[in-house]
This record gives sequence, structure tokens and C-alpha cells, in this order.
Amino acid sequence: MRLRNPFENQATATAGGGVSVRIPPSVLVCATVSRTLVAATLSIVSIVASAPQGAYAWQGGSAEKVKVFLDCQTFGCDFDFAHREILWVDWVRDREDADVHLLVSSTQSGGGTVYDIQFIGRRRFDGKDVSLTFASSTTDTRDDRRRGLTDRFALGLVGYAGNTPAADFLSVDFDPPEAGGEAAVTPDNDPWNLWVFAVSAGGSASAQSLTSSTSVNGSLSASRTSEDWKFRSGGRANYREQDFEFSDDTATTSIRRTSGTDVLLVRSVGPHWGIGGRASVTSSTFSNQDLRVNVQPAVEYNLFPYDESSRRQLTFLYQAGPSRVRYDEVTIFGKLEETLYEQMLVTSLSLQQPWGSSTVSVTASNFMNDSSKNRVTLFANANVRIVRGLSVNFFGNIARVRDQVFLPRRDASDEEVLLRQRDLQTSFDYQLNVNVRFTFGSIFNNIVNPRFDSGGGNFFIFF
Repeated sequence: MRLRNPFENQATATAGGGVSVRIPPSVLVCATVSRTLVAATLSIVSIVASAPQGAYAWQGGSAEKVKVFLDCQTFGCDFDFAHREILWVDWVRDREDADVHLLVSSTQSGGGTVYDIQFIGRRRFDGKDVSLTFASSTTDTRDDRRRGLTDRFALGLVGYAGNTPAADFLSVDFDPPEAGGEAAVTPDNDPWNLWVFAVSAGGSASAQSLTSSTSVNGSLSASRTSEDWKFRSGGRANYREQDFEFSDDTATTSIRRTSGTDVLLVRSVGPHWGIGGRASVTSSTFSNQDLRVNVQPAVEYNLFPYDESSRRQLTFLYQAGPSRVRYDEVTIFGKLEETLYEQMLVTSLSLQQPWGSSTVSVTASNFMNDSSKNRVTLFANANVRIVRGLSVNFFGNIARVRDQVFLPRRDASDEEVLLRQRDLQTSFDYQLNVNVRFTFGSIFNNIVNPRFDSGGGNFFIFF
């Protein structure tokens, strides 16, 4: 389905100063009736030409256009593109001014991303809500995603515009598939049987007179997601080397290597339960682990049905199992290798609502043969609208650390501390970030003007 631009099939006239504006053909015909009407028409043209780009008028005025607040905190949305393509609504900066709150959330699927698009009616459309979905493949380009999402936005918004003057400028086209054409691929006839594979490799290099840095990385993965089963497997490797020269002509090199592979298998059991497990093989110079093999069965319960996961989740995950570890250096407990029995409980609440979004989780873990060696981590991320124009964004995690059994016995050198070549002994770990944002002024957000947005012409104001 394609929604035509209201400016299509309209004539173009030029007024005084070379300003071009679009005028319906009927207005041009009327303008030729008499010199008086011509003069009146040119007066109207001069007024319309002074309006912001993208604005257009009809009987009843632009105030009757549907006001829309686009609320998309997920990957794939292109605000400027949507504003340019859907000209028959007014885009506003705050949901308090909106007739429709367009809320977009997403969930990762086996072969890409599924977007949940909620059209929440407000004010004159209170109680008139619409839900649509859009599925994007991992092979889609950025342009594919933004066009697919914008088409869904238009499809949902046209229902609200049906009782406004904009309806006179809209039409619906339907392009049916050609008879006898190639059958559409569906989950039932998918030649890949829902399997998705990915391979990546990359690297970077930078240097100055006294420093240089080189890194390479690679990964591969295979996954399959169905209603009943979820399987994901992947491998990765990363190597980073940094060289430093000092004023006394000495030099040092920092090297960090990490690699690993992991497997996840989950069986869906009804709308609330999942049963499965994880297994992994890893190696890390930073964590003093030459080789670590881990197998942990797990079970998860979601208080809300999983089909509501894009809007809300409250999950309880428990996993436990053995880990066999071989260390690079003798640990603070005198071990070069050992078998550890670990257990972990994760409680997580995730919400995506009109007032904002938030995620809070608490993770508690310990060694079953020695509960004094444990770790408790609190993670929180929230973006909350307090009142009109005022929002607070918070991100942080804090951990009580008592489980660093892998630390080397020897003290860390100054170079290892400064260059973060190895993990260091600590009893806590935290990271906090808080940002408060207040905006005021015009409620409208229709105009797209990308001039000087790139190429060194950016203008920043720091507070």
C-alpha cells in the first residue's frame, strides 16, 4: 500500500522574488477570471510562501492536522526520514501536545528484529489505540529498515487522519503480487529452515610519535529461533597490542587476548517458562584464564506472557553447574587449575511504556562449595519523562565483589595497573551516569534542515 503525497498533481506558480509554491490547479483556473481575483491570489501566494517548508493549508487550517509524537529509543528509526515522508501530520516534540503517541519497541528474533509499533490515542483520540508490527531481516540495509518502519507509521496514522481535512489529499494504492509469480518465502517453506549465520572480521590501527595501537577481531555465529526452541552458538576472538615510548628512551608493550565460544539452548514451556542451559569455552589474559570450560543448566520464569516481552518483562533466571579452569599464573589461593561449582540467580524487570523505559536487574552468584566467595550486582537503566519537556536518563551498575579466585598471586606491576593489562583486586565496582534534560519552546518538529550537520561544520554548546 502506498499513500500519495498531498503535493502530487498540483500545479506550480512563482510569486514576486522567484519563490516557488505549489497551488491546486483549481486555484489557477479561478485566478484567470479577473484581474481582481489575480491580485487576491498573488496576495495569498505571498503569505503561503512565507510559511515554513513542508507546511500546506486546507479549509479549517493546519491546526486540525493530527499531532504525533514519535517515541522510538530502538535501532532503526530515522526521525528526519519519517518527517519528510509523512507530511500530512504535525510532528511535535512532547507527548503532552500529541493526539497520537507513536511508541516503538523491538525484540531480537532469530533472523533479525521485530518492531512493535503502538499508536496510543490521546486527547480527541483517547481510547483509540492501534498496534502494528514490522519484521526486519539481518540482511536489510539501513534504508530498508527506515522505509519499512515509515510505511507502517503511515499505515497506522492514516486511520486517525481519516476524519480530518487531510483525508481529501490522501489516496490508497494496492499492488497485488503477479499471478503465477514466485511464491513468497514463509516459515513453512523457508529453504534455510529458520537458520541464520553470520561471519565478521575487522581490525584497527592508530599511531602517533610515541604511541601506537593495533587490534584485530573476528566472530562467527549460528542461530535458530522458533516458537518452541531457541538455539544460539557463536565464537569470537580479539587481540590488541599497544606500544609506548617514554622520555627516558624506554618502551613498553601492552597485549590483551580474549577468545571464546558459547552455546545457548532453550525450550519454551508454555507462555511463562523456559528451560535450557548454557555452555562456554573461554580464554582471557586479563582474567588470568588460559582455559575455562563452563556448563550450566538453567530455568527461567516470566511473570508476564512472553508475547508481551516488547512492552514488559519480569523474569527470574536460575542457573548452576561446574566450571573447569586452568590459569596462566598461580592464583592467590595457590591454584594452577581447579573445578568450581557456581550458581546464579538473576531477577530482571524491563518496561517500555508511554512515560518512558526502564530496566532493573539484580544478579547474585556464589560458589556452592564456599558461599563466602560471592558477587551481588545491581543494574539500572531508565529514561523517564517527569513533566512536559523534563526527562531524566539514568544508567548505572554497582557490585559487591567477593569472588576473584582467579587473581594471580604476584602483585601487579605499575605498567599492568596503568595499562589495564589484568584484573585487579577490589571489593566493589560501580559505574554511574545521570543526565537531566529540559526543553521548551515551539511544540512542532516538522522541519528537517541538515545543513552544516557534517564535515566539521557542527556547532556545539556545552553546559
